[in-house]
Amino acid sequence: MARPSTAAAFNIAQLERLLQDRKTELTRLERQRQSLARKLDGIDRQIVKLGGSLRGGRRGNALRLGGLGIRARNDVSLVEAIETALRENGKPMKVGDIVAAVESKGYRSNSANFRGIVNQTLIKERKRFANPERATYALKSGGGGGGAAKKNEEAAA
Repeated sequence: MARPSTAAAFNIAQLERLLQDRKTELTRLERQRQSLARKLDGIDRQIVKLGGSLRGGRRGNALRLGGLGIRARNDVSLVEAIETALRENGKPMKVGDIVAAVESKGYRSNSANFRGIVNQTLIKERKRFANPERATYALKSGGGGGGAAKKNEEAAA
């Protein structure tokens, strides 16, 4: 394979200098990127603290760029939020309706596919949720077993 004509114009010392200059510039840019990522993480924290959402924002890039993603925190677990939504409705609900009810009660998630997470939770928690029809879920008789409300009742007794 023939050498490119531009490489023939440089001696070894000049090529080593070019490589060193590029490594120095790369290091500088990486430091600058880390600094900007820290600033963006601070802004993301402020957004979440004020109740905003990071959906469609920088969150996806945070993992690629080595930044830390910010997880939404809730007072109750997703299972408890779903159980409350189903109990308040009193009849079987479709997954989309459950998602809407859980979100309307203030449950926050940064998931790009929150509906999928809810669906997986409903499937996984067979002790609490029944599937009377396709894509429809209800509480099992007796309320499921082991929720926060049951624990509170046991503690009060």
